[in-house]
Amino acid sequence: MKLDTKDLSDILLSLTNFSKVTLAKNLKKLGYAEMPHPKSIKIYPHDFESKDAVIAVLNRYNQNMELLGKKSDTISYTDTLGTVMSTVTRIITIITSALIAAVAVSLVVSSIMIGVITYISVLERRKEIGILRAMGASKHNISRIFNAETFITGLVSGCMGVGLAYLLTVPLNVFLHNATQIQDIYGFLPGRYALMLIVISVVLTTVG
Repeated sequence: MKLDTKDLSDILLSLTNFSKVTLAKNLKKLGYAEMPHPKSIKIYPHDFESKDAVIAVLNRYNQNMELLGKKSDTISYTDTLGTVMSTVTRIITIITSALIAAVAVSLVVSSIMIGVITYISVLERRKEIGILRAMGASKHNISRIFNAETFITGLVSGCMGVGLAYLLTVPLNVFLHNATQIQDIYGFLPGRYALMLIVISVVLTTVG
């Protein structure tokens, strides 16, 4: 086997290295740490409140060390659960924004369609409107008729939508429980939000 100059110099340097090999040095190379001098500590809080409390304690300690000029004594930590939850929250925010945009477009389109349907209804009932005008009804009285019709349409459609949402939560919860095996996860529609949806439906149909 032919050796070049570098290989020969490495061999000679290794022969002249008489550093003593000890157990402590070997343990240090293997990453062993003693209890009084740990390299890292893993903390497992039992809930989110405890996790936030631990992070607050670490932050206060690091701030005190920086104020005392002992920046080397600060503790660097990684909030693994916080990172995961932040990613999940960001994904949910993106999905929610996309759903809101889709709902906004559908609301605009439905409002335009309601206006078109109301306009067609007026054109088809010109004879009735003429008879009402001949009987002494004012334009305001006639507009009230169509406003009442659109109000009823919005109220009925809003109630139908909320009722359908309540019915869909039943198979949705069954699917979630079977998929996750967690009984605490379930979908529901709060009463105040259901009432808000009905009011929005009435307002949109009336404006349309």
